[in-house]
Amino acid sequence: MANVNKRALGLGTQRSVIRELFEFGKKRIAEVGEENVFDFSIGNPSVPAPEKVNETAIRLLQEMDSTVLHGYTSAQGDAEVRKKIAASLQRKHGYQASPDSLYMCTGAAAGLVGCLNGLLNPGEEVIVFAPYFPEYKVFIEGAGGKMNLISADIDAFQIDFDEFEKQLNENTKAVIINSPNNPSGAVYSEETLERLGKILSERSEKYGAAIYLISDEPYREIVFDGKKVPWVPDFYRNTLVCYSWSKSLSLPGERMGYVLVSEDMEDHDEVYAAVAGAERTLGYVSAPSLFQRVCAECADDTSDISVYEKNKNILTQGLRDLGYSLVEPGGTFYMFPRTLIEDDIAFCEKAKDFNLLIVPGIGFGCPGHTRISYCVPTERAERSLEAFAKLAEFYR
Repeated sequence: MANVNKRALGLGTQRSVIRELFEFGKKRIAEVGEENVFDFSIGNPSVPAPEKVNETAIRLLQEMDSTVLHGYTSAQGDAEVRKKIAASLQRKHGYQASPDSLYMCTGAAAGLVGCLNGLLNPGEEVIVFAPYFPEYKVFIEGAGGKMNLISADIDAFQIDFDEFEKQLNENTKAVIINSPNNPSGAVYSEETLERLGKILSERSEKYGAAIYLISDEPYREIVFDGKKVPWVPDFYRNTLVCYSWSKSLSLPGERMGYVLVSEDMEDHDEVYAAVAGAERTLGYVSAPSLFQRVCAECADDTSDISVYEKNKNILTQGLRDLGYSLVEPGGTFYMFPRTLIEDDIAFCEKAKDFNLLIVPGIGFGCPGHTRISYCVPTERAERSLEAFAKLAEFYR
């Protein structure tokens, strides 16, 4: 066997359950036809980017000096780009951000990795709330930290504060939140964030060291029923926001996002420098120049999320009518119903018999549930209810 890093080898050779389902789906489509396979496995936006995205890219390609457009920007991102994003945050959230508090990076994942590597010393803990995006564990451990998982509040998918306060300790360096949430679709309420901020402030003072709140927000604009996602830095000063346009502008393949270090952060300049230094170490410097500029000019726009809301409504009502129990999503394009048996892995495996591809909840730290990714054509959502009915009938 090659003398390579064993952890990296394991991560590189073990495909995720979601990817396995995605590959299984492609095989089944070849066998029985796409119209007969109900693939809800992967969170790939199904609506096109706003036309303004293409128009902006074409205009920049036609008008800008090619050597400038395709050249390196500053390591933290083009200065004008960061000014435009700061102005957008002011319009959207009434938040006055300095362009020098923003670091452009290749998607929210690169932002998270940069924050964790910039903040963590070996062995320090990061608290994560179930259900959670599975890559958090990979990112935390890759930064030398330890993930401390808080069990899910399955009745509302807010925060179980009793367990949180028990697990919070002097070795806790950071807390990650994800609202709107993948996989549940839950949106944290203002009351939840107020209580979270209060606890973190009190414990930071008690321990004599800041506990950082990392807010992972790739779904910030995808919310339903007139909901508004509270702006997390308003509730806690030591907040870092990791954002991506992958979902809001339907640009997952362009890998464009940013980290915002809150203006009120204790030791703001040192924290920003640590994040920048981590991004440098990891090679995340000078994010793609063209799409820095495209996203900055389209920062106030979103794709047509009404498609996701329509699919959510179809599936929420349809599944409930069939006897499934679920917390209605407030945002994202995921829902997280309870499985009809305790063993969610067996349940999702059985679903494949009906060409229904759904993801076991155990991988998100919440067994007994399944994730349904409904960023699909509406016709697929409608027709899938027959397959969900057959699955439910099997367990009656």
